[in-house]
Amino acid sequence: MLYSLARPLLFSLAPERAHELTLSLLKSSHKMGVMRQVVESKPVTCMGIEFPNPVGLAAGLDKNGAYIDALAGLGFGFIEIGTITPKPQEGNPKPRLFRIPEAKAIINRMGFNNDGVDQLIENVKASKFKGILGINIGKNASTPVEDAVSDYLICLEKVYNYASYITVNISSPNTKDLRSLQSGHALTELLETLKNRQLELAEEHQHYVPLVLKVAPDLTSQDIDFIASQLIQFKIDGLIVTNTTLSREGVENLAFADEAGGLSGAPVFEKSTACLAAFAQLLKDKVPLIGVGGILEGDQALAKQKAGASLVQIYSGMIYTGPTLIKDCVKAMM
Repeated sequence: MLYSLARPLLFSLAPERAHELTLSLLKSSHKMGVMRQVVESKPVTCMGIEFPNPVGLAAGLDKNGAYIDALAGLGFGFIEIGTITPKPQEGNPKPRLFRIPEAKAIINRMGFNNDGVDQLIENVKASKFKGILGINIGKNASTPVEDAVSDYLICLEKVYNYASYITVNISSPNTKDLRSLQSGHALTELLETLKNRQLELAEEHQHYVPLVLKVAPDLTSQDIDFIASQLIQFKIDGLIVTNTTLSREGVENLAFADEAGGLSGAPVFEKSTACLAAFAQLLKDKVPLIGVGGILEGDQALAKQKAGASLVQIYSGMIYTGPTLIKDCVKAMM
């Protein structure tokens, strides 16, 4: 109810300003002990980890891990922070975030704006959160795509001891050529290199941190076949399906629909869920799936689960419906 009262004010502000203000208010409220949502326990074991409930926060909302404790108070079963890069970067020029309320959609071209991996680690160390924390890693915009593996290795090595699982983001449409890493030799080299280093780090630190891949919804059936085979070959621990879409289906002729960037929210639900189901059919429980994209109500979280997801993540849907979406999704899922 509080969010429904605050939403008109927040929507009167520029989207990025509203985002910053919301997080700031959430953090202040958490410190005062007035922002806590009780969500029923519904444990799920996935990737060898026991999650208190199957509904998590998708990467992108808390890029630097500066609001972990406040977000944990909303009742998420897990929180994913990032995308983080080796060096700090400002991201793409503003404006770069656009609401399309008529379609319950958002377009963003943020471009991995973040304070760098070292600052993220300091923020994680300063938090009191003891729950499941995913850290999402990417490459700097200034790093040529042919050298991308080196950036992912830097981040993997640095965050390894601070993450419950690590997500390799090769599916953002807002970093030039990043999505080319989803196919062919580039994907093979990336997964083989990161998997080998993961196993070395597990030996060095005497604990195993799962490695997860995040893919786009704009994949052909041939792309899906190839990615699935690579996940099995290199024993990748999980797959997040999906990131934002380049499609504008569902927002045609609406304000901001022609803005460059990835589309999220309600219009991506069908596309991302179809992609999820396609992977589920190929992987046949060999690789756990995390469903994300267009969840705005509990029944849609259940639909992701029925399509093959062990866990789900939300972000854009919460902008339109508020934190009660977490509770609704947990309640709806089996």
